[in-house]
Amino acid sequence: MITHIKIQDFAIIDQLDVDFHGGLNVITGETGAGKSIIIEAISTGLGSRADTAYVRTGKDKAVIQLTLDTSDEASQAFFQENGIPADNESVIKREISKTGKSVCRINGEIVPVSLLSRFCRNLADIHGQYDHQSLLHPEHHIQLLDSFGGSEIRKVRETTAKVYQDYVECARQLNHLKHNLDSARRQRDFMSFELDEIRNANPVIGEDEALSQRIRLLENSQRIFERLSGAYEILFGEERSTVEMLSTVTEQLREVASFSPEISGFYEQISDAYYQLEDAAEQLRRFRDGLTFSPEELEEAYKRMDVLDGLKRKHDGTLEAVLDYAHKVELFLSRIDNDDEEMESLLRNRNIYGDQLKLASQRLSALRKEAALQMSQKINEELLELNFQNAQFIVNFKESEKPVYTANGMDNVEFLISTNKGETPKPLAKVASGGEISRIMLAMKRITGDLDYIPTLIFDEIDSGISGVTASIVGKKLLQIAQNHQVICITHLPQIASCGAYHYKIQKSEQEETTVSTVIPLDEEQRIDEIARLLGGINITETTRKSAGELLELSK
Repeated sequence: MITHIKIQDFAIIDQLDVDFHGGLNVITGETGAGKSIIIEAISTGLGSRADTAYVRTGKDKAVIQLTLDTSDEASQAFFQENGIPADNESVIKREISKTGKSVCRINGEIVPVSLLSRFCRNLADIHGQYDHQSLLHPEHHIQLLDSFGGSEIRKVRETTAKVYQDYVECARQLNHLKHNLDSARRQRDFMSFELDEIRNANPVIGEDEALSQRIRLLENSQRIFERLSGAYEILFGEERSTVEMLSTVTEQLREVASFSPEISGFYEQISDAYYQLEDAAEQLRRFRDGLTFSPEELEEAYKRMDVLDGLKRKHDGTLEAVLDYAHKVELFLSRIDNDDEEMESLLRNRNIYGDQLKLASQRLSALRKEAALQMSQKINEELLELNFQNAQFIVNFKESEKPVYTANGMDNVEFLISTNKGETPKPLAKVASGGEISRIMLAMKRITGDLDYIPTLIFDEIDSGISGVTASIVGKKLLQIAQNHQVICITHLPQIASCGAYHYKIQKSEQEETTVSTVIPLDEEQRIDEIARLLGGINITETTRKSAGELLELSK
Protein backbone atom coordinates (compact mmCIF):
# COMPACT_ATOMS: atom_id res chain seq x y z
CA MET A 1 0.00 0.00 0.00
CA ILE A 2 1.23 3.51 -0.87
CA THR A 3 1.21 5.65 2.29
CA HIS A 4 2.95 8.80 1.07
CA ILE A 5 3.94 10.45 -2.19
CA LYS A 6 6.51 13.20 -2.55
CA ILE A 7 7.00 14.76 -5.99
CA GLN A 8 9.46 17.52 -6.83
CA ASP A 9 9.95 19.39 -10.13
CA PHE A 10 7.88 16.93 -12.15
CA ALA A 11 6.06 18.64 -15.07
CA ILE A 12 3.96 21.42 -13.52
CA ILE A 13 4.35 20.04 -10.00
CA ASP A 14 6.79 22.15 -8.04
CA GLN A 15 6.62 20.46 -4.66
CA LEU A 16 3.94 18.00 -3.60
CA ASP A 17 3.57 15.94 -0.42
CA VAL A 18 0.45 13.90 0.15
CA ASP A 19 -0.55 11.03 2.42
CA PHE A 20 -2.76 8.24 1.12
CA HIS A 21 -4.76 5.73 3.14
CA GLY A 22 -6.33 2.33 2.86
CA GLY A 23 -9.75 2.20 1.23
CA LEU A 24 -11.01 4.45 -1.58
CA ASN A 25 -9.00 7.63 -2.21
CA VAL A 26 -10.51 9.95 -4.85
CA ILE A 27 -8.78 12.82 -6.62
CA THR A 28 -10.76 15.53 -8.37
CA GLY A 29 -9.94 18.87 -9.95
CA GLU A 30 -10.65 21.05 -12.92
CA THR A 31 -9.67 19.94 -16.39
CA GLY A 32 -6.00 20.65 -17.00
CA ALA A 33 -5.19 21.00 -13.32
CA GLY A 34 -2.72 18.11 -13.56
CA LYS A 35 -4.63 15.13 -12.17
CA SER A 36 -3.18 12.66 -14.66
CA ILE A 37 0.30 14.06 -14.05
CA ILE A 38 0.14 12.65 -10.53
CA ILE A 39 -0.66 9.23 -11.97
CA GLU A 40 2.17 9.59 -14.47
CA ALA A 41 4.54 10.51 -11.63
CA ILE A 42 3.43 7.46 -9.62
CA SER A 43 3.83 5.27 -12.71
CA THR A 44 7.36 6.61 -13.23
CA GLY A 45 8.17 6.05 -9.57
CA LEU A 46 7.02 2.45 -9.90
CA GLY A 47 9.47 1.77 -12.70
CA SER A 48 7.85 2.75 -16.00
CA ARG A 49 9.79 4.49 -18.79
CA ALA A 50 11.30 7.81 -17.74
CA ASP A 51 10.79 10.81 -20.01
CA THR A 52 13.08 13.84 -19.67
CA ALA A 53 10.17 16.01 -20.88
CA TYR A 54 8.69 15.65 -17.38
CA VAL A 55 11.63 17.48 -15.77
CA ARG A 56 10.23 20.86 -14.77
CA THR A 57 11.43 23.74 -16.95
CA GLY A 58 14.54 25.35 -15.48
CA LYS A 59 15.29 22.45 -13.15
CA ASP A 60 18.07 19.88 -13.35
CA LYS A 61 16.06 16.86 -12.28
CA ALA A 62 12.67 15.56 -11.23
CA VAL A 63 12.31 13.45 -8.07
CA ILE A 64 9.52 11.01 -7.19
CA GLN A 65 9.54 9.37 -3.78
CA LEU A 66 6.98 6.77 -2.69
CA THR A 67 6.60 5.39 0.81
CA LEU A 68 5.00 1.95 0.90
CA ASP A 69 3.90 -0.64 3.41
CA THR A 70 6.07 -3.68 2.58
CA SER A 71 5.42 -5.86 5.60
CA ASP A 72 4.02 -8.68 3.44
CA GLU A 73 5.98 -11.91 2.98
CA ALA A 74 6.44 -11.45 -0.78
CA SER A 75 8.14 -8.05 -0.35
CA GLN A 76 10.36 -9.32 2.46
CA ALA A 77 11.37 -12.33 0.35
CA PHE A 78 12.17 -10.02 -2.57
CA PHE A 79 14.41 -7.87 -0.36
CA GLN A 80 16.28 -10.91 0.92
CA GLU A 81 16.66 -12.43 -2.54
CA ASN A 82 18.12 -9.23 -4.00
CA GLY A 83 20.22 -8.06 -1.06
CA ILE A 84 18.11 -4.95 -0.34
CA PRO A 85 17.81 -3.62 3.23
CA ALA A 86 14.42 -4.85 4.43
CA ASP A 87 11.88 -2.91 6.45
CA ASN A 88 8.13 -3.06 6.99
CA GLU A 89 7.93 0.46 5.56
CA SER A 90 10.00 1.08 2.45
CA VAL A 91 10.96 4.10 0.39
CA ILE A 92 11.25 4.06 -3.38
CA LYS A 93 13.03 7.05 -4.88
CA ARG A 94 13.57 7.83 -8.54
CA GLU A 95 15.49 10.78 -9.95
CA ILE A 96 15.29 11.78 -13.61
CA SER A 97 17.82 14.32 -14.83
CA LYS A 98 17.25 16.57 -17.81
CA THR A 99 20.23 14.85 -19.46
CA GLY A 100 18.30 11.59 -19.50
CA LYS A 101 20.03 9.85 -16.59
CA SER A 102 17.73 7.93 -14.26
CA VAL A 103 18.66 6.74 -10.75
CA CYS A 104 16.44 4.29 -8.83
CA ARG A 105 16.70 3.48 -5.14
CA ILE A 106 14.88 1.05 -2.87
CA ASN A 107 15.51 1.75 0.82
CA GLY A 108 18.57 3.78 -0.13
CA GLU A 109 20.05 0.98 -2.27
CA ILE A 110 20.67 1.88 -5.93
CA VAL A 111 18.97 -0.69 -8.15
CA PRO A 112 18.43 -1.13 -11.92
CA VAL A 113 15.10 0.13 -13.22
CA SER A 114 14.27 -3.43 -14.33
CA LEU A 115 14.56 -4.60 -10.72
CA LEU A 116 12.45 -1.67 -9.51
CA SER A 117 9.77 -2.47 -12.09
CA ARG A 118 9.77 -6.15 -11.14
CA PHE A 119 9.45 -5.27 -7.45
CA CYS A 120 6.60 -2.81 -7.97
CA ARG A 121 4.70 -5.11 -10.33
CA ASN A 122 3.17 -6.86 -7.31
CA LEU A 123 2.62 -3.68 -5.29
CA ALA A 124 0.42 -1.52 -7.51
CA ASP A 125 -1.66 -1.77 -10.66
CA ILE A 126 -2.39 1.34 -12.68
CA HIS A 127 -5.42 1.12 -14.97
CA GLY A 128 -5.80 3.73 -17.62
CA GLN A 129 -3.49 4.94 -20.32
CA TYR A 130 -0.30 3.75 -18.61
CA ASP A 131 1.79 0.64 -18.66
CA HIS A 132 1.32 -0.85 -15.19
CA GLN A 133 -1.67 -2.97 -16.25
CA SER A 134 -1.11 -6.55 -15.13
CA LEU A 135 -4.40 -7.69 -16.63
CA LEU A 136 -3.22 -6.61 -20.07
CA HIS A 137 -0.38 -9.14 -19.99
CA PRO A 138 -1.56 -12.57 -21.26
CA GLU A 139 1.01 -14.46 -19.17
CA HIS A 140 -0.88 -13.24 -16.08
CA HIS A 141 -4.28 -14.48 -17.25
CA ILE A 142 -3.81 -18.18 -16.56
CA GLN A 143 -2.77 -17.41 -12.98
CA LEU A 144 -5.97 -15.42 -12.42
CA LEU A 145 -8.06 -18.18 -13.98
CA ASP A 146 -6.44 -20.80 -11.75
CA SER A 147 -6.96 -18.62 -8.69
CA PHE A 148 -10.60 -18.18 -9.67
CA GLY A 149 -10.95 -21.96 -9.99
CA GLY A 150 -10.03 -22.42 -6.34
CA SER A 151 -8.58 -25.37 -4.43
CA GLU A 152 -9.48 -28.09 -6.94
CA ILE A 153 -7.48 -26.45 -9.72
CA ARG A 154 -4.68 -25.64 -7.29
CA LYS A 155 -4.32 -29.30 -6.25
CA VAL A 156 -4.29 -30.59 -9.83
CA ARG A 157 -1.88 -27.83 -10.83
CA GLU A 158 0.49 -28.79 -8.00
CA THR A 159 0.30 -32.43 -9.11
CA THR A 160 0.99 -31.38 -12.70
CA ALA A 161 3.98 -29.30 -11.65
CA LYS A 162 5.38 -32.20 -9.57
CA VAL A 163 5.00 -34.71 -12.42
CA TYR A 164 6.51 -32.19 -14.84
CA GLN A 165 9.56 -31.76 -12.61
CA ASP A 166 9.96 -35.54 -12.43
CA TYR A 167 9.64 -35.73 -16.21
CA VAL A 168 12.15 -32.94 -16.80
CA GLU A 169 14.66 -34.43 -14.36
CA CYS A 170 14.32 -37.88 -15.92
CA ALA A 171 14.70 -36.40 -19.41
CA ARG A 172 17.75 -34.43 -18.24
CA GLN A 173 19.40 -37.56 -16.88
CA LEU A 174 18.50 -39.45 -20.04
CA ASN A 175 19.96 -36.77 -22.31
CA HIS A 176 23.10 -36.58 -20.20
CA LEU A 177 23.50 -40.35 -20.23
CA LYS A 178 22.74 -40.56 -23.95
CA HIS A 179 25.34 -37.88 -24.72
CA ASN A 180 27.96 -39.71 -22.67
CA LEU A 181 26.93 -43.08 -24.05
CA ASP A 182 27.05 -41.89 -27.66
CA SER A 183 30.54 -40.58 -27.04
CA ALA A 184 31.52 -43.80 -25.24
CA ARG A 185 30.14 -45.98 -28.02
CA ARG A 186 32.20 -44.09 -30.57
CA GLN A 187 35.28 -45.00 -28.52
CA ARG A 188 34.22 -48.54 -27.64
CA ASP A 189 35.41 -50.32 -30.81
CA PHE A 190 38.83 -48.72 -30.70
CA MET A 191 39.22 -49.27 -26.96
CA SER A 192 38.09 -52.89 -27.30
CA PHE A 193 40.74 -53.37 -29.99
CA GLU A 194 43.40 -51.91 -27.69
CA LEU A 195 42.26 -54.08 -24.79
CA ASP A 196 42.40 -57.21 -26.97
CA GLU A 197 45.87 -56.20 -28.09
CA ILE A 198 47.05 -55.96 -24.48
CA ARG A 199 45.29 -59.15 -23.43
CA ASN A 200 46.77 -61.09 -26.36
CA ALA A 201 50.25 -59.80 -25.52
CA ASN A 202 49.71 -60.62 -21.83
CA PRO A 203 52.69 -58.55 -20.65
CA VAL A 204 54.24 -59.12 -17.23
CA ILE A 205 55.86 -56.33 -15.24
CA GLY A 206 59.67 -56.63 -15.53
CA GLU A 207 59.41 -58.88 -18.54
CA ASP A 208 60.89 -56.28 -20.87
CA GLU A 209 64.03 -55.89 -18.75
CA ALA A 210 64.59 -59.67 -18.50
CA LEU A 211 63.97 -60.08 -22.21
CA SER A 212 66.43 -57.32 -23.03
CA GLN A 213 69.10 -59.14 -21.03
CA ARG A 214 68.28 -62.44 -22.75
CA ILE A 215 68.59 -60.83 -26.18
CA ARG A 216 72.02 -59.42 -25.31
CA LEU A 217 73.09 -62.85 -24.16
CA LEU A 218 71.83 -64.55 -27.31
CA GLU A 219 73.34 -61.90 -29.55
CA ASN A 220 76.79 -62.44 -27.93
CA SER A 221 76.57 -66.16 -27.15
CA GLN A 222 79.50 -67.28 -29.33
CA ARG A 223 81.86 -64.69 -27.94
CA ILE A 224 80.71 -65.48 -24.39
CA PHE A 225 81.30 -69.23 -24.96
CA GLU A 226 84.80 -68.63 -26.27
CA ARG A 227 85.76 -66.37 -23.38
CA LEU A 228 84.31 -68.70 -20.76
CA SER A 229 86.11 -71.67 -22.29
CA GLY A 230 89.40 -69.78 -22.34
CA ALA A 231 88.98 -68.74 -18.74
CA TYR A 232 88.19 -72.34 -17.70
CA GLU A 233 91.24 -73.69 -19.55
CA ILE A 234 93.45 -71.31 -17.62
CA LEU A 235 91.86 -72.41 -14.39
CA PHE A 236 91.63 -76.17 -15.21
CA GLY A 237 93.65 -76.87 -18.36
CA GLU A 238 95.59 -80.09 -19.14
CA GLU A 239 98.81 -78.21 -18.64
CA ARG A 240 99.63 -76.80 -15.22
CA SER A 241 96.45 -74.79 -14.39
CA THR A 242 95.95 -71.82 -12.13
CA VAL A 243 93.92 -73.85 -9.66
CA GLU A 244 96.52 -76.62 -9.60
CA MET A 245 99.32 -74.13 -8.99
CA LEU A 246 97.28 -72.44 -6.25
CA SER A 247 96.75 -75.88 -4.70
CA THR A 248 100.53 -76.46 -4.65
CA VAL A 249 101.07 -73.05 -3.02
CA THR A 250 98.47 -73.88 -0.38
CA GLU A 251 100.08 -77.26 0.38
CA GLN A 252 103.54 -75.70 0.82
CA LEU A 253 102.27 -73.01 3.15
CA ARG A 254 100.32 -75.54 5.20
CA GLU A 255 103.57 -77.38 6.07
CA VAL A 256 105.15 -74.22 7.60
CA ALA A 257 102.07 -72.40 8.87
CA SER A 258 102.64 -73.52 12.45
CA PHE A 259 105.99 -71.77 12.72
CA SER A 260 104.68 -68.24 12.51
CA PRO A 261 101.35 -66.42 12.90
CA GLU A 262 102.13 -64.40 9.81
CA ILE A 263 102.69 -67.53 7.69
CA SER A 264 99.51 -69.02 9.15
CA GLY A 265 97.63 -65.92 8.01
CA PHE A 266 99.03 -66.22 4.48
CA TYR A 267 98.01 -69.85 4.42
CA GLU A 268 94.42 -69.12 5.44
CA GLN A 269 93.98 -66.33 2.89
CA ILE A 270 95.37 -68.34 -0.04
CA SER A 271 93.48 -71.45 1.11
CA ASP A 272 90.19 -69.51 1.07
CA ALA A 273 91.03 -68.09 -2.36
CA TYR A 274 91.75 -71.60 -3.62
CA TYR A 275 88.40 -72.98 -2.56
CA GLN A 276 86.50 -69.89 -3.89
CA LEU A 277 88.31 -70.07 -7.20
CA GLU A 278 87.64 -73.78 -7.47
CA ASP A 279 83.90 -73.16 -6.82
CA ALA A 280 83.76 -70.26 -9.29
CA ALA A 281 85.48 -72.36 -11.93
CA GLU A 282 82.92 -75.10 -11.52
CA GLN A 283 80.01 -72.62 -11.89
CA LEU A 284 81.71 -71.12 -14.93
CA ARG A 285 81.92 -74.55 -16.50
CA ARG A 286 78.29 -75.35 -15.87
CA PHE A 287 77.21 -71.95 -17.30
CA ARG A 288 79.42 -72.51 -20.35
CA ASP A 289 78.14 -76.04 -20.92
CA GLY A 290 74.54 -74.79 -20.63
CA LEU A 291 75.06 -71.95 -23.06
CA THR A 292 73.36 -72.48 -26.42
CA PHE A 293 72.85 -70.27 -29.46
CA SER A 294 69.51 -70.56 -31.29
CA PRO A 295 68.69 -68.15 -34.16
CA GLU A 296 65.03 -69.12 -33.76
CA GLU A 297 65.02 -68.21 -30.08
CA LEU A 298 66.71 -64.90 -30.84
CA GLU A 299 64.13 -64.14 -33.55
CA GLU A 300 61.29 -64.92 -31.14
CA ALA A 301 62.88 -62.66 -28.54
CA TYR A 302 63.13 -59.86 -31.09
CA LYS A 303 59.43 -60.25 -31.97
CA ARG A 304 58.36 -60.29 -28.32
CA MET A 305 60.40 -57.19 -27.59
CA ASP A 306 58.78 -55.41 -30.59
CA VAL A 307 55.33 -56.21 -29.16
CA LEU A 308 56.26 -54.90 -25.73
CA ASP A 309 57.94 -51.79 -27.13
CA GLY A 310 54.85 -51.06 -29.26
CA LEU A 311 52.59 -51.25 -26.20
CA LYS A 312 54.93 -49.04 -24.16
CA ARG A 313 55.04 -46.40 -26.90
CA LYS A 314 51.23 -46.17 -26.83
CA HIS A 315 50.91 -46.01 -23.06
CA ASP A 316 53.42 -43.73 -21.38
CA GLY A 317 56.54 -45.89 -21.86
CA THR A 318 56.17 -48.54 -19.13
CA LEU A 319 54.50 -51.95 -18.82
CA GLU A 320 52.96 -50.73 -15.55
CA ALA A 321 51.15 -47.99 -17.53
CA VAL A 322 50.06 -50.56 -20.14
CA LEU A 323 48.44 -52.78 -17.52
CA ASP A 324 46.89 -49.79 -15.73
CA TYR A 325 45.33 -48.63 -19.01
CA ALA A 326 43.95 -52.12 -19.63
CA HIS A 327 42.28 -52.06 -16.21
CA LYS A 328 40.68 -48.67 -16.89
CA VAL A 329 39.41 -49.84 -20.28
CA GLU A 330 37.83 -52.91 -18.68
CA LEU A 331 35.99 -50.66 -16.21
CA PHE A 332 34.95 -48.29 -19.01
CA LEU A 333 33.53 -51.08 -21.18
CA SER A 334 31.75 -52.56 -18.18
CA ARG A 335 30.18 -49.16 -17.42
CA ILE A 336 28.90 -48.89 -20.99
CA ASP A 337 27.05 -52.17 -20.54
CA ASN A 338 25.57 -50.86 -17.27
CA ASP A 339 24.67 -47.55 -18.94
CA ASP A 340 22.68 -49.42 -21.58
CA GLU A 341 20.59 -50.97 -18.82
CA GLU A 342 20.23 -47.60 -17.04
CA MET A 343 19.15 -45.94 -20.31
CA GLU A 344 16.41 -48.52 -20.77
CA SER A 345 15.23 -47.85 -17.20
CA LEU A 346 15.26 -44.05 -17.74
CA LEU A 347 13.36 -44.44 -21.01
CA ARG A 348 10.67 -46.44 -19.23
CA ASN A 349 10.43 -43.86 -16.42
CA ARG A 350 10.32 -40.94 -18.86
CA ASN A 351 7.45 -42.55 -20.75
CA ILE A 352 5.61 -43.17 -17.47
CA TYR A 353 6.10 -39.55 -16.34
CA GLY A 354 5.11 -38.36 -19.82
CA ASP A 355 1.83 -40.28 -19.65
CA GLN A 356 1.17 -38.98 -16.13
CA LEU A 357 1.93 -35.41 -17.25
CA LYS A 358 -0.44 -35.74 -20.19
CA LEU A 359 -3.27 -37.06 -17.99
CA ALA A 360 -2.69 -34.40 -15.30
CA SER A 361 -2.56 -31.64 -17.94
CA GLN A 362 -5.78 -32.87 -19.55
CA ARG A 363 -7.51 -32.94 -16.16
CA LEU A 364 -6.19 -29.45 -15.38
CA SER A 365 -7.36 -28.16 -18.76
CA ALA A 366 -10.84 -29.56 -18.22
CA LEU A 367 -11.11 -27.85 -14.81
CA ARG A 368 -9.85 -24.59 -16.29
CA LYS A 369 -12.44 -24.65 -19.03
CA GLU A 370 -15.20 -25.17 -16.46
CA ALA A 371 -13.83 -22.25 -14.40
CA ALA A 372 -13.49 -20.14 -17.56
CA LEU A 373 -17.22 -20.45 -18.30
CA GLN A 374 -18.12 -19.33 -14.77
CA MET A 375 -15.57 -16.52 -14.82
CA SER A 376 -16.78 -15.26 -18.21
CA GLN A 377 -20.39 -15.30 -17.04
CA LYS A 378 -19.64 -13.29 -13.90
CA ILE A 379 -17.48 -10.73 -15.68
CA ASN A 380 -20.09 -10.27 -18.40
CA GLU A 381 -22.67 -9.62 -15.69
CA GLU A 382 -20.37 -6.99 -14.19
CA LEU A 383 -19.83 -5.40 -17.62
CA LEU A 384 -23.57 -5.21 -18.19
CA GLU A 385 -23.99 -3.32 -14.92
CA LEU A 386 -21.23 -0.96 -16.06
CA ASN A 387 -23.27 -0.01 -19.13
CA PHE A 388 -21.52 -2.31 -21.59
CA GLN A 389 -24.77 -3.37 -23.23
CA ASN A 390 -23.23 -5.54 -25.93
CA ALA A 391 -19.91 -6.51 -24.37
CA GLN A 392 -18.71 -10.08 -24.57
CA PHE A 393 -15.83 -11.32 -22.43
CA ILE A 394 -14.38 -14.77 -23.10
CA VAL A 395 -11.45 -16.81 -21.86
CA ASN A 396 -9.74 -18.05 -24.99
CA PHE A 397 -7.82 -21.35 -25.02
CA LYS A 398 -5.33 -21.39 -27.87
CA GLU A 399 -5.41 -24.93 -29.20
CA SER A 400 -2.49 -26.54 -31.05
CA GLU A 401 -2.20 -29.81 -32.95
CA LYS A 402 0.69 -30.95 -30.76
CA PRO A 403 0.30 -29.70 -27.17
CA VAL A 404 3.37 -28.46 -25.34
CA TYR A 405 3.40 -29.68 -21.76
CA THR A 406 4.89 -27.51 -19.01
CA ALA A 407 4.69 -27.25 -15.23
CA ASN A 408 1.56 -25.19 -15.94
CA GLY A 409 -0.07 -27.91 -17.99
CA MET A 410 -0.90 -27.70 -21.68
CA ASP A 411 -3.02 -24.54 -21.85
CA ASN A 412 -2.27 -21.18 -23.42
CA VAL A 413 -4.90 -18.80 -22.07
CA GLU A 414 -5.75 -15.21 -22.99
CA PHE A 415 -8.66 -12.95 -22.04
CA LEU A 416 -10.55 -11.52 -25.03
CA ILE A 417 -13.34 -8.97 -25.21
CA SER A 418 -15.56 -7.19 -27.67
CA THR A 419 -17.37 -4.03 -26.58
CA ASN A 420 -19.66 -3.61 -29.57
CA LYS A 421 -22.23 -5.92 -31.05
CA GLY A 422 -20.95 -8.00 -33.96
CA GLU A 423 -17.29 -7.41 -33.24
CA THR A 424 -14.90 -10.32 -32.87
CA PRO A 425 -13.44 -10.53 -29.36
CA LYS A 426 -9.90 -9.18 -29.23
CA PRO A 427 -7.08 -9.16 -26.64
CA LEU A 428 -7.65 -6.67 -23.83
CA ALA A 429 -4.56 -4.71 -24.84
CA LYS A 430 -6.17 -3.90 -28.20
CA VAL A 431 -9.27 -2.21 -26.73
CA ALA A 432 -8.78 1.40 -27.82
CA SER A 433 -10.59 3.56 -25.27
CA GLY A 434 -8.74 4.30 -22.05
CA GLY A 435 -12.04 4.74 -20.23
CA GLU A 436 -13.35 1.43 -21.55
CA ILE A 437 -10.17 -0.32 -20.49
CA SER A 438 -10.47 1.09 -16.99
CA ARG A 439 -14.09 -0.01 -16.62
CA ILE A 440 -13.30 -3.44 -18.04
CA MET A 441 -10.51 -3.70 -15.50
CA LEU A 442 -12.94 -2.59 -12.81
CA ALA A 443 -15.33 -5.39 -13.77
CA MET A 444 -12.51 -7.90 -13.73
CA LYS A 445 -11.18 -6.61 -10.44
CA ARG A 446 -14.61 -7.13 -8.93
CA ILE A 447 -14.25 -10.81 -9.79
CA THR A 448 -10.51 -11.33 -9.55
CA GLY A 449 -9.41 -8.55 -7.20
CA ASP A 450 -9.12 -10.85 -4.20
CA LEU A 451 -7.10 -13.35 -6.23
CA ASP A 452 -4.12 -11.34 -7.51
CA TYR A 453 -2.92 -10.03 -4.11
CA ILE A 454 -1.88 -6.64 -5.53
CA PRO A 455 -2.57 -4.22 -2.65
CA THR A 456 -2.93 -0.91 -4.52
CA LEU A 457 -5.17 -0.26 -7.54
CA ILE A 458 -5.05 3.08 -9.33
CA PHE A 459 -7.76 4.05 -11.82
CA ASP A 460 -7.52 6.91 -14.27
CA GLU A 461 -10.14 7.91 -16.89
CA ILE A 462 -12.52 5.32 -15.45
CA ASP A 463 -15.48 7.72 -15.83
CA SER A 464 -14.83 8.54 -19.48
CA GLY A 465 -18.07 8.37 -21.45
CA ILE A 466 -20.40 7.52 -18.55
CA SER A 467 -22.77 9.44 -16.31
CA GLY A 468 -25.87 9.07 -14.20
CA VAL A 469 -26.75 5.59 -12.96
CA THR A 470 -23.69 3.99 -14.53
CA ALA A 471 -21.44 6.44 -12.68
CA SER A 472 -23.13 5.52 -9.39
CA ILE A 473 -22.59 1.82 -10.11
CA VAL A 474 -18.92 2.44 -10.89
CA GLY A 475 -18.55 4.31 -7.60
CA LYS A 476 -20.15 1.47 -5.63
CA LYS A 477 -17.96 -1.12 -7.30
CA LEU A 478 -14.88 0.91 -6.52
CA LEU A 479 -16.04 1.07 -2.94
CA GLN A 480 -16.53 -2.71 -2.87
CA ILE A 481 -13.02 -3.30 -4.22
CA ALA A 482 -11.63 -0.84 -1.68
CA GLN A 483 -12.79 -3.09 1.15
CA ASN A 484 -9.78 -5.34 0.44
CA HIS A 485 -7.48 -2.98 -1.49
CA GLN A 486 -6.16 0.52 -1.44
CA VAL A 487 -7.84 2.27 -4.38
CA ILE A 488 -6.74 5.62 -5.80
CA CYS A 489 -9.13 7.00 -8.39
CA ILE A 490 -9.08 10.16 -10.50
CA THR A 491 -12.59 11.19 -11.46
CA HIS A 492 -14.67 14.01 -12.89
CA LEU A 493 -17.99 12.64 -11.69
CA PRO A 494 -19.67 13.56 -8.38
CA GLN A 495 -21.27 10.08 -8.12
CA ILE A 496 -17.82 8.49 -7.96
CA ALA A 497 -16.17 11.23 -5.91
CA SER A 498 -18.83 10.97 -3.22
CA CYS A 499 -17.96 7.28 -2.61
CA GLY A 500 -14.41 8.03 -1.48
CA ALA A 501 -13.34 7.59 2.11
CA TYR A 502 -10.64 10.20 1.42
CA HIS A 503 -10.96 13.06 -1.02
CA TYR A 504 -8.16 15.13 -2.55
CA LYS A 505 -8.40 18.12 -4.82
CA ILE A 506 -5.68 19.04 -7.26
CA GLN A 507 -5.59 22.65 -8.32
CA LYS A 508 -3.40 24.67 -10.63
CA SER A 509 -2.20 28.17 -9.90
CA GLU A 510 0.17 30.70 -11.40
CA GLN A 511 3.15 31.89 -9.39
CA GLU A 512 5.16 34.70 -10.95
CA GLU A 513 6.00 33.32 -14.39
CA THR A 514 5.34 29.64 -13.68
CA THR A 515 2.36 27.35 -13.26
CA VAL A 516 2.21 24.85 -10.40
CA SER A 517 -0.16 22.11 -9.31
CA THR A 518 -0.84 21.21 -5.69
CA VAL A 519 -2.94 18.56 -3.95
CA ILE A 520 -5.13 19.45 -0.98
CA PRO A 521 -6.82 16.87 1.31
CA LEU A 522 -10.44 17.98 1.77
CA ASP A 523 -12.39 18.04 5.01
CA GLU A 524 -16.15 17.44 5.09
CA GLU A 525 -17.19 21.01 4.21
CA GLN A 526 -14.58 21.27 1.48
CA ARG A 527 -15.82 17.97 0.04
CA ILE A 528 -19.35 19.33 -0.18
CA ASP A 529 -18.08 22.39 -2.06
CA GLU A 530 -16.01 20.28 -4.44
CA ILE A 531 -18.83 17.83 -5.19
CA ALA A 532 -21.16 20.79 -5.63
CA ARG A 533 -18.72 22.17 -8.19
CA LEU A 534 -18.74 18.82 -9.98
CA LEU A 535 -22.54 18.89 -9.97
CA GLY A 536 -23.12 22.46 -11.01
CA GLY A 537 -19.95 23.92 -12.43
CA ILE A 538 -18.20 27.11 -11.32
CA ASN A 539 -21.25 28.68 -9.65
CA ILE A 540 -21.82 26.84 -6.37
CA THR A 541 -25.31 27.47 -4.97
CA GLU A 542 -27.11 26.29 -1.88
CA THR A 543 -29.05 23.92 -4.10
CA THR A 544 -25.92 22.28 -5.45
CA ARG A 545 -24.38 22.17 -1.98
CA LYS A 546 -27.52 20.50 -0.65
CA SER A 547 -27.42 17.99 -3.50
CA ALA A 548 -23.75 17.34 -2.77
CA GLY A 549 -24.51 16.68 0.88
CA GLU A 550 -27.32 14.28 -0.03
CA LEU A 551 -25.01 12.48 -2.47
CA LEU A 552 -22.41 12.03 0.24
CA GLU A 553 -25.05 10.67 2.62
CA LEU A 554 -26.29 8.20 0.02
CA SER A 555 -22.76 7.01 -0.64
CA LYS A 556 -22.00 6.13 2.96
